[in-house]
Amino acid sequence: MSDSMPGRLLPLSRRRFVQGLAAGGVLALSPGWLQARANGGGSTQTGLAPVLTGREIDLTIAETPVNFTGVTRMATTINGSIPGPTLRLREGDEVTIRVTNRLPVSTSIHWHGIILPFQMDGVPGISFSGIAPGETFTYRFKLQQSGTYWYHSHSGFQEMTGMYGALIIEPREGESIRADRDYVVQLSDWTDEDPMRVFGKLKIQGDAYNFNQPTVGDFFRDISSLGLAGALDKRQMWNQMRMNPTDLADLSAATLTYLMNGTTPAGNWSGLFKPGERVRLRFINGSSNTFYDVRIPELKMTVVQADGQDIEPVSVDEFRFGPGETYDVLVEPRNDAYTIFAQSMERTGYARGTLTVREGLEAAVPALDPVQWLTMADMMGNMDHGAMSHDAMKDMDHSSMGHGGAAMDHSQHAMQKNPLARPSREVRHASTEYGPSVDMRVEMPRTNLDDPGVGLRNNGRRVLTLADLRSLDGVLDDRRAPAREIELHLTGNMERYSWSFDGLEFGQSTPVSMRHGERLRVILQNDTMMTHPMHLHGMWSELENDQGELLVRRHTIPVQPAQRISFLTTPNDLGRWAWHCHLLFHMDAGMFREVVVS
Repeated sequence: MSDSMPGRLLPLSRRRFVQGLAAGGVLALSPGWLQARANGGGSTQTGLAPVLTGREIDLTIAETPVNFTGVTRMATTINGSIPGPTLRLREGDEVTIRVTNRLPVSTSIHWHGIILPFQMDGVPGISFSGIAPGETFTYRFKLQQSGTYWYHSHSGFQEMTGMYGALIIEPREGESIRADRDYVVQLSDWTDEDPMRVFGKLKIQGDAYNFNQPTVGDFFRDISSLGLAGALDKRQMWNQMRMNPTDLADLSAATLTYLMNGTTPAGNWSGLFKPGERVRLRFINGSSNTFYDVRIPELKMTVVQADGQDIEPVSVDEFRFGPGETYDVLVEPRNDAYTIFAQSMERTGYARGTLTVREGLEAAVPALDPVQWLTMADMMGNMDHGAMSHDAMKDMDHSSMGHGGAAMDHSQHAMQKNPLARPSREVRHASTEYGPSVDMRVEMPRTNLDDPGVGLRNNGRRVLTLADLRSLDGVLDDRRAPAREIELHLTGNMERYSWSFDGLEFGQSTPVSMRHGERLRVILQNDTMMTHPMHLHGMWSELENDQGELLVRRHTIPVQPAQRISFLTTPNDLGRWAWHCHLLFHMDAGMFREVVVS
C-alpha cells in the first residue's frame, strides 16, 4: 500500500459502507487469471480465485488496483486475484512453489499450519530473509498431511491488503468425507485506509474504531435491573479500571468491509447445489483482525474438520473462529436458497454469501445480533457469567489489575512432579508482567473450554465450543506424558496499545527454547480483555482439558479473556519458529515470540 493513501473514512452511509459494492473487487485482471478462468478455474467454487494444481506452481506478488466500496485503492495480490489462487495439492507429494516478487518492497509467503522444514516456513527474520523486490524464491517441501489450510504474507501488513489464499491438500488415499459439492469459503476483511495509518490511530487511542461505547440507554437499562445505586457502581467500576466493557475488537465496520471469497456483502458470493446434495464448505478465516460468528439460518452444520484435522462430527447452528483457524462443515440444503452469514464479533458488520439452486436467488439476511458487554468473569475469571451482583463488583479488589506485587518468573520452569498428569493450576505471574506494558493480571483464571464466548452465550442456538472437538484418529503418535511445562501469559495495555508475552514485547524477549523430540506441555493464560488466536509454527498443538485429557490437534488456538488453557506438543523439526497472536496488529505491536528447537 502506498504511504500516501488517504486515511479519511469514506463519505458513505454506514450501511452502504458495510455492504460494499455489488461488483467490488479487483479491477485489473492478469493474463494468468483470465487463462485460469477460461480453463474453469475461478468458478463459483472459489469466488474470483483460480485453482492451481500439480507439483510445480508459480506465484507472482504484485500491486493491483481494487474497488470494494466506491473508491480505488492498491492491493497486494497473488497472480492478480483476491483471494490468491486456491492451491489444490496431494498428500505425500513434494511440491515446488516459485514465488516472484514484483512489489517495490520485500515479501514472503507462510504456509499456515503446514509441517515442513523451518527454512520453508516463510517468516522473515526467523526462517529466512524474505523475498527481495525482483527476486524469485523457491519453496520446496513434502506434504505430510491433508485437509484445509491457507497461506498468506508474513511481511508487514501485506496480508491485510489482500495477500492470502486457500491451500487444500487432498488425502493420498482419497477423501473419507463424502460430499457432492466442495466449496472454499474464505473470510477476510478490507480497509480503504492505509493499514499503517490505522495502526497509528490505535497506538494513539486503542478504541478509536469502537463505536459500541456504553450509552445513556445502557445506563437506564442498568437502573431497571440493578437499581440506581447498582447502575452507578457498575459505571464507576469500569471507569476506575479505565476499561471498556464493549472493547471486543480493535477494528470495526467503521473502517472494515467484510469479504467472503473476495466478495462484498452486496456482491453476494454464491455456491450452487441441487436439493438433496451434500455440500462441503471449507471455512477459512483469512482476515487480519476479525473474529467471525458463522451460521446458515434454517440449516444445521456438521463440523467434520478443525484446522485441517478430521474430528468426530459435531452438529451445530453456529461457530466462532478467529484469524488463522479453519473449520470444514457438511450441510444438506433442501430449500432454494440459504444465506451464509458471518457477523463480526463486535457486531458492526458481516460477510455473507448464498447457497442456491441457481444464480440470482437470495435468502433473507439476518439482523446483526445485539452487542453484549464483557462480564466480570471475562475480566477476572472463575465466576459465573453475569451472575455477580453489583455489590460484589463494587467490593471487588482490583489489586490484580496491574498494580504492584511480587511474582515468580515462570516463562520456562521445570516442574518437580514428573510425569505431569494434569496441567498446573497455580498461577505464576512473571516479574516482567509488573510494568507499564501490562494493565491487567488475572489471579483466578477460568479453564472452561465449553464457553462459546461473549455474544454467543445463551443465544438460543447450538454453538460450537473447544470442548466439543475430538480428533477422529486421536492425537499424534507420541503417547508420552510431558516432562516439562512452559507457562506464558498473554498480556497487554490497551491505552498504550501494547501487546506481549509476559509483559515483554518482541524485541525485548528471549527465544523460548525447546528440545528436539521432547514431550512438553504449554500453558497459555490470557491476562487481557480480548480473545487471542494463538498460532505456533512448526508443530501441532494438542489441546487438552483441565484434567489432562487430550482432545484435538490444532495449529491455532483461540484463548478467551481471563482463560487458562494448555496443550501438549512434540517439536520434531529443528530450527527457528514463530509463535504469535494471529490478530495482525497484536502481532505487530509485540505479541510475538521466537521458538528455537535444538
